[in-house]
Amino acid sequence: MNKLIITCAITGAEVTKNDNPFVPYTIDEMAEQAFQAYSAGASIIHVHARFDDGTPTQDQDRYQKIIEKIRSRCPDVIIQPSTGGAIGMKREERLQPTELDIEMATLDCGTLNFGGDSIFVNTENDIIHFAKIMKDRNIFPELECFEKGHIDQVLRLHRKGLIHAPLHFSFVLGVNGGMTGEERDFIFLKESIPKDATFSVAGIGKYEFPLALLSIKHGGHVRVGLEDNLYLEKGKLAEGNGVLVQKVAHMAASFGREIASPNEARMILGIGGKRK
Repeated sequence: MNKLIITCAITGAEVTKNDNPFVPYTIDEMAEQAFQAYSAGASIIHVHARFDDGTPTQDQDRYQKIIEKIRSRCPDVIIQPSTGGAIGMKREERLQPTELDIEMATLDCGTLNFGGDSIFVNTENDIIHFAKIMKDRNIFPELECFEKGHIDQVLRLHRKGLIHAPLHFSFVLGVNGGMTGEERDFIFLKESIPKDATFSVAGIGKYEFPLALLSIKHGGHVRVGLEDNLYLEKGKLAEGNGVLVQKVAHMAASFGREIASPNEARMILGIGGKRK
């Protein structure tokens, strides 16, 4: 079985310090949380940029400063900016990080209700446009799917030559408005992708660790982090991202799965050359 790739989503666009004081906003806080996650075993750091007051932004200059600071602490880590941004952002605003020197980014593969009146809009033309930009800029897309229809969309576009192999899916389960994170949901999505594709699972809230365990057992990969879940266990806030990664690493050890380094993760996913 392949080594386990752990992605850490260190901040997101929605959670705040009122939810958990360890949620990073500033550039230095982002770098520190990335370093703690990396030190615990994360080979991919998923980044949403925020200004110092916590406001989410896709500002290219802000991303550049965050990326430089993280690389100064974790030289070989894979930095994976979000192209989802925050609810209400327009296409070109969301794409700003793809203009930087990055090797990987998320590509959201369908529209989703996000609770209340919030709608996370990703039209078919949005997806095609984002995929083309990433291909042209040699950026490896992580295909974020919140439900089965999003996988079907990816596979249709793949058959048309608009999304290219190797395919790496991220099942994001437990979002209000998307699929829940029960074992049946995980199995349904896992069995819906091509046999030669890779996948990772991001469980939201209470689903984070049960889904991590399932993915470890079934040969998949895992995403954790304060974007997705604020608690180390029921009633106990996580004191940063590192402890969430560490918990997954301990789970993997109990199943005999080693943790992939960043360069091993590049090889597993087919991203390309090593970063020194």
